Amino acid sequence: MKAELEEIHRAGVPGVWAEVRDGRGVWRGAAGEAAPDMRHRVGSVTKTFTAAAIMLLVERGRLQLDTPVHGDATVRMLLNMTSGLADYRFLAFPSLLEGSAQSLDDNQFRHFYPRELIKLGVDAPAVPPGTYSNTGYLLLGRLIEKITGMTAERWITRNVIDRAGLRNTMFPTGTRIEGPHARMFEALFGLIDPPRDYSVYDMSWVGVAASLISTMEDLNSFFAQLLDGKIVSRESLALMQQTGPVVAFDGSTVDYGLGLHRLGAFWGHDGSVWGAGTWSFHSTDGERQVSLAVTLQRWNSAAIDEAVAAFQRKALRV
Repeated sequence: MKAELEEIHRAGVPGVWAEVRDGRGVWRGAAGEAAPDMRHRVGSVTKTFTAAAIMLLVERGRLQLDTPVHGDATVRMLLNMTSGLADYRFLAFPSLLEGSAQSLDDNQFRHFYPRELIKLGVDAPAVPPGTYSNTGYLLLGRLIEKITGMTAERWITRNVIDRAGLRNTMFPTGTRIEGPHARMFEALFGLIDPPRDYSVYDMSWVGVAASLISTMEDLNSFFAQLLDGKIVSRESLALMQQTGPVVAFDGSTVDYGLGLHRLGAFWGHDGSVWGAGTWSFHSTDGERQVSLAVTLQRWNSAAIDEAVAAFQRKALRV
């Protein structure tokens, strides 16, 4: 698999690294400006952690999946993207609708409050149920705060991250990643040429929807425990694995449950924030696990598409 990572780098990704686990052991590799143990912004993989926190509150009788949160939108609908609430990203970054990356620079050090972003999403016209949106997960974060009396980030850390024994997984406390990490470059499908380094960024714009920092080792450990019923109960896991079609930001349709994707026989999540991409999928029995990090996002390159797909196929053995 080292050759496949090298091909991703040669195709144009500055840094790429991965950890693959199977019944025989653990393989780690990297290519370009990267190392296998680096911390990374894992984007919407955060949603699985937030969903697990919600399921723990359900298990403890402090919440029900059919509890309304906003209008007719229930906890379950926010988790599985069927609420019809619009995503706020084009409203928070308006220049993107005008073919300009200026908003990315304008907001680099801006601190957004969840209520600001939620208002943008709920005030926008409704979208068809099954449309991917960060707005619902920010609402879930506010719900955690209301129920527990502490910030959602702190509660998720105590009850999910610490419970799983993850030593390199954390919500950001500033604009930088502490510890070893790679630079992260955003291309905006060729609008930013050459791609720009957005490694330093205020991640309040995604909060508990997509701001988590982790390593590929920690992600594999987390998903192994989650799918083995060690983070939430097996009953809760079965609910998380009840899926339906959801249209992702890139226009593709994914099989989505309560904070989990299904990809054939594998479960997991992918993630994307400015400059950083992550892909983490795992067999139900835990025998095969793949977590991949890349330091370029929204490229416009068929060569990168194919190189990434080739690694995924080989790593998953599909």
